[in-house]
Amino acid sequence: MAVLCCSHHPSTQLGNPHESSSHHKFAKGMVAFPGSSRPMKFSPPPRWRMLATPASRTLQDVKNSCTGESSFDLQSYLQFKGVAVNAALDEALPMRYPDKIHEAMRYSLLAGGKRVRPILCIAASEMIPGGTQEAAMPSAIAMEMIHTMSLIHDDLPCMDNDDLRRGKPTCHKAFGEDTAVLAGDAMLSLAFEHIARCSAGVPAERVVRIVSELGSAVGSQGLVAGQIVDIACEGKEGVDLDMLRYIHIHKTGKLLEAAGVCGAIAGGASEEEVGRVRSYSQAVGLLFQVVDDILDVTKSSQELGKTAGKDLISDKTTYPKLLGLQGARDYAEELLAEAKQQLAAFGESRAAPLLALADYIAYRQN
Repeated sequence: MAVLCCSHHPSTQLGNPHESSSHHKFAKGMVAFPGSSRPMKFSPPPRWRMLATPASRTLQDVKNSCTGESSFDLQSYLQFKGVAVNAALDEALPMRYPDKIHEAMRYSLLAGGKRVRPILCIAASEMIPGGTQEAAMPSAIAMEMIHTMSLIHDDLPCMDNDDLRRGKPTCHKAFGEDTAVLAGDAMLSLAFEHIARCSAGVPAERVVRIVSELGSAVGSQGLVAGQIVDIACEGKEGVDLDMLRYIHIHKTGKLLEAAGVCGAIAGGASEEEVGRVRSYSQAVGLLFQVVDDILDVTKSSQELGKTAGKDLISDKTTYPKLLGLQGARDYAEELLAEAKQQLAAFGESRAAPLLALADYIAYRQN
């Protein structure tokens, strides 16, 4: 049993059904099947699907575009996938009434960013034989929606009290605290609706498993668990490495883990393959936070696109604080090696995007 695809926003339809054409008997957006004089409405594929596989540049072109047989052009890959992800995000959240809440949601969701979570989801699906971007895209979009929700709420005065996000005023600064809270709430529910409504061609049992995986990742045993323990530990002495790992495995790592796992599930991965992708994503999730802590004390606000040094100001325990800056960098290298080891069974060619993505997370500068 497959889940039906969602309907597309009216703005994505080709032509106006009331507009005449000098070349066709029927209005634009209408077609007639052979032997029939009755017009049928034609709905084009989503814009992200058309952008994902341009005739002039296929995914294999991207993989082969770099010099050297074993190298992988990650920048082209990220740009290639980012175009499709951004188009899908735009289509998943059109402007509707009430205007203010949708404007606030779109302001935060479409503000840019690295799109690591949705690209991880897609790459994990495509690594599995038979897995596709199309199968993973609804889950990928849901990951970015939930990530955006977490940023909106994390920036609130009652949490991290931040004024800058992705180089722009935070949602509550632009729209007010009340609207920001509601925008985050609406984004969370929309994420699950989007998976259920738009996972065309994905067997229903996989969709249910994806929803369960994502719900666990964001709830009281996932992201929220890490957030509440992080708040409780602010300004406290005696926070050790085990507690810090717990905070970051849950606060940051669980959603990255879900991104990889849900992509693998959408692609039809075996239990063994799901387990390997889970272990990879767990290592990458922790790596992401270790690098975040390092950047917070080594980069400027302008370079980061968000407030630098805020962990020091709020007296949070971080990896550089516990291990020293060099110790944190060494730990990042260990996590990178661990992540790559989990992909060895897939082969270098199939795993190339995820191997390169791990390097990107480890060596990013913002």
